[in-house]
Amino acid sequence: MLPRKRAGEGETENNNNNSTNSINNSTVTPPIKKHHISDTDLTAGNKSSNYSCTSVIEPPVMATGDAFQNDIDEDLHSRQLAVYGRETMRRLFASNILISGMQGLGAEIAKNLILAGVKSVTLHDEGVVEMWDLSSSFVFSENDVGKNRALASVQKLQELNNAVAISTLTSNLTKEQLSDFQAVVFTDVSLEKAIEYNDYCHNHQPPISFIKTEVRGLFGTVFCDFGPEFTVFDVDGEEPHTGIIASISNDNPALVSCVDDERLEFEDGDLVVFSEIQGITELNDGKPRKIKSARPYSFTLEEDTTNFGTYVKGGIVTQVKQPKVLNFKPLKEALKDPGDFLLSDFSKFDRPPLLHIAFQALDRFICELGHFPIAGSEEDAQKLTSIAADINECLGEGKVEDINSKLLRHFAFGARAVLNPMAAMFGGIVGQEVVKACSGKFHPLFQFFYFDSVESLPAEPLDPSDFKPLNSRYDAQISVFGSKLQKNLEDAKVFIVGSGALGCEFLKNVALMGVSCGSQGKLTITDDDVIEKSNLSRQFLFRDWNIGQAKSTVAASAAASINPQLKIEALQNRVGPETESVFNDNFWENLTVVINALDNVNARLYVDQRCLYFQKPLLESGTLGAKCNTQMVIPHLTENYGASRDPPEKQAPMCTVHSFPHNIDHCLTWARSEFEGLLEKTPAEVNAYLSSPSEYGTSMRNAGDAQAKDNLERILECLEREKCETVQDCVTWARLRFEDYFVNRVKQLTFTFPVDAATSTGAPFWSAPKRFPHPLQFSAPDPSHLNFIMAASILRAETFGIPVPDWVKNPKMSAEAVEKVIVPDFQPKEGVKIETDEKATSISTASTDDAAVINELLFKLERCRNNLPSGFRMKPIQFEKDDDTNYHMDLIAGLANMRARNYRIPEVDKLKAKFIAGRIIPAIATSTAMATGLVCLELYKVLDGVHKVEDYRNTFANLALPLFSMAEPVPPKVIKHRDMSWTVWNRWIRRGNPTLRELIQWLKDKGLNAYSISYGNCLLFNSMFPRHKERLDKKVVDVARETAKAELPPYRSHLDVVVACEDDDGNDIDIPQISIYYR
Repeated sequence: MLPRKRAGEGETENNNNNSTNSINNSTVTPPIKKHHISDTDLTAGNKSSNYSCTSVIEPPVMATGDAFQNDIDEDLHSRQLAVYGRETMRRLFASNILISGMQGLGAEIAKNLILAGVKSVTLHDEGVVEMWDLSSSFVFSENDVGKNRALASVQKLQELNNAVAISTLTSNLTKEQLSDFQAVVFTDVSLEKAIEYNDYCHNHQPPISFIKTEVRGLFGTVFCDFGPEFTVFDVDGEEPHTGIIASISNDNPALVSCVDDERLEFEDGDLVVFSEIQGITELNDGKPRKIKSARPYSFTLEEDTTNFGTYVKGGIVTQVKQPKVLNFKPLKEALKDPGDFLLSDFSKFDRPPLLHIAFQALDRFICELGHFPIAGSEEDAQKLTSIAADINECLGEGKVEDINSKLLRHFAFGARAVLNPMAAMFGGIVGQEVVKACSGKFHPLFQFFYFDSVESLPAEPLDPSDFKPLNSRYDAQISVFGSKLQKNLEDAKVFIVGSGALGCEFLKNVALMGVSCGSQGKLTITDDDVIEKSNLSRQFLFRDWNIGQAKSTVAASAAASINPQLKIEALQNRVGPETESVFNDNFWENLTVVINALDNVNARLYVDQRCLYFQKPLLESGTLGAKCNTQMVIPHLTENYGASRDPPEKQAPMCTVHSFPHNIDHCLTWARSEFEGLLEKTPAEVNAYLSSPSEYGTSMRNAGDAQAKDNLERILECLEREKCETVQDCVTWARLRFEDYFVNRVKQLTFTFPVDAATSTGAPFWSAPKRFPHPLQFSAPDPSHLNFIMAASILRAETFGIPVPDWVKNPKMSAEAVEKVIVPDFQPKEGVKIETDEKATSISTASTDDAAVINELLFKLERCRNNLPSGFRMKPIQFEKDDDTNYHMDLIAGLANMRARNYRIPEVDKLKAKFIAGRIIPAIATSTAMATGLVCLELYKVLDGVHKVEDYRNTFANLALPLFSMAEPVPPKVIKHRDMSWTVWNRWIRRGNPTLRELIQWLKDKGLNAYSISYGNCLLFNSMFPRHKERLDKKVVDVARETAKAELPPYRSHLDVVVACEDDDGNDIDIPQISIYYR
């Protein structure tokens, strides 16, 4: 039975009460009028390609699904919302999509759109499933062979998202039927039919977005036509850039300077608006103005400000994003005049025009001969080349100088095959283009894109017999790569680290490719995480009934169902130093290749070091919203992942976050810190004290610093002055917190630094980027004030284990409880120290009598503890962003927005607060699919085993622009000494359990003078220390055990030391790590 609903969603609409395990009746109104169909209809069009035609019009078959979502499920779509925003999501939810051609590429496109949450997807295909299809499509199994492709696809696609209505068309498609869709995608159609469909779509009112895409072996193409005038509302998806103004001149043109807090990201020609300027108030009118001469901290304004007022202070400048109108040409015109092709690899700048001809030649070949070129057939390859030459001759001035017959031969041999990595890559690209077509979000592909990965072919020439089909599920792949490489794939021992979004895609890809499916093969996957609801919108191997289960186990089971021959083991271990007994030397040494599917840099760096050490290829990738990147780390050919790193993210100074915020990020950082301090850290400290009062007291006395004093003060405050025993106590606490945070602290700050305060140099203290704050006046009728009180009191009650009655969540009754609270008057004090040093790392202030204060606090705590009930403990609350019912984000958003209101900073809704405070990484299925497809194209090269560095490709792509940038990996740095050379990939081995003296002499024989030997963080020998000479005749392993307290496990037969050396001239020489074998 198909899943009826996502966890936590409403009931699925059902109009006819029929069981949902059949697909002959729909419970959702389809985009095309539906009828009952007969058994003969289900087998109509038993053909392998949609190049054929029939005259029968088939009604659609619809699977159940909630097509009419009332609103966005933010728990499910939070990561996607972070990329698209609500408006784009709503447009997607209203979009009906047709996908024609349900081989591997069609299935990938459908998967990505169903995960995105479009309203409906109609699958069209007249052909039937063949064994040939099983290496490219995850929705087919051997049991589906002989069934119509569209019908066979429905159930597995429906499981991805039951809120999407999925229907099928199984016979000839008429152009009039296209009027029911916002976008149509064709993956397997003749040029003649494509032009007919495209003309209809282009001239339709409103235009129907048309996409034609093909994957033919290692070659692929996309063509987009979104109509004569298509408006792009957001060309790049980036947040509008802003700057804080420092000065504006009275000139023509005016010079605008901004504070050097952050570099400006403006470009010449950008439009900007101004706000909050004091002095030149004429610029605060909200009118967009064009800028020029954009520099890192200034720009000029194309406006005469000579007669404007004089700039005093303040001001924000914000980029205005302009819509862009694109005029698409229909396919018939674009074929003759394609314009500029979108390049992906600048080493192949002349490739797109040739492929433009090649795909037309293939279409003509099929129409003339009635079949695809046969893999290994030189006759067919020559015929295709001849057709391509004829087309080229007709192009006149636009003809290609060189018809590359070798490239066209590769194209012809693989033309019938749909390879899974190519389908995954193009499924991501085309899926994103459909989203653009339906929403106007991001810049469309304009209009042709061609790609090839001929470098993935085996480096050694293949005999035509190598392409011969073996009547296996991998025949399509064999027709491109030959049977020898297929055997390498099947016998590979692969380690996939992580089974989240990337991991799910990788598992699907390698299962379809046959990786680790042979008798010698094995795939190990590990992930220590469990499935959450927010994973379901892109980690497509998981279903709502898997929530709470181990990711790796569920993913492995799903991958095995895609290809039962897969030899897979699922582990739940984090990969790191603490699990080296699991992932031991023997494990790493037996691997063929490692594929990272991680989401953090530290884990990537660790795996990178392991691959360096054991000299294993590492295929690295990552995504961020619509962006993705891949990096190939190949032993001795490329630099390693850790050789180059991104600069660390800039952190706001402590004093800015605590006292001088000037953007909402500062407010949310402060709010998250306060949440954790009040509800997690302080209750945990209380419990630590109550569990072992004497030991805790001793540790605080030993510390004797301001931090220890602060901890004790918070514990005492929690157990004495602010102890809560009833819900009314919690409401009182929340109301007084409001007063403290948003009234009293602001009054104290502005008392210490009045509006006219000056710095030690005489400059205004409250100059940009500082914003002068204003205290709030609590008002129960203000929903934001009351929501803060409600969330704070509910969570405070939770920490004290106090049951929360329903009245607390009732605004009227909660307001009545707040009215009972007596709020004491506050008077600012003289001499209060407020940190203003941007280099300060703590706001705690040390004093000379901390030790005495700590003793006094411990005495008070002991007295307080004696008055507590026996066994009293608090309940620390760990922040959980993905549960909208737990009030965590309500409190954090309330804290941040009230603080923003203090400082006149624009407030944000709870969802935006969740993205920032929860540090949510924007993620969508399309970029993930593309990244994994690109990596698996490189996997062919790795498993072939003899490719050169110039054959590999690292990629950066941004599907929003769209931008594809591919380049050869950087080779490793080579160090030379005498007649030796080495790179970061080399590791020297010294066997025979040597002494320190023997090791030093061994290096001396190489012309290297060792002066320091270390193991981990411990120094085993240094020539500067006379006492170290006593160790020279000891075994290295014994010195490590004695000095470094090295615990060498029984499975380890060596230890690694780092040796600092210099040559005979005294120049330092970086040498490889040395492995000392002692067994």
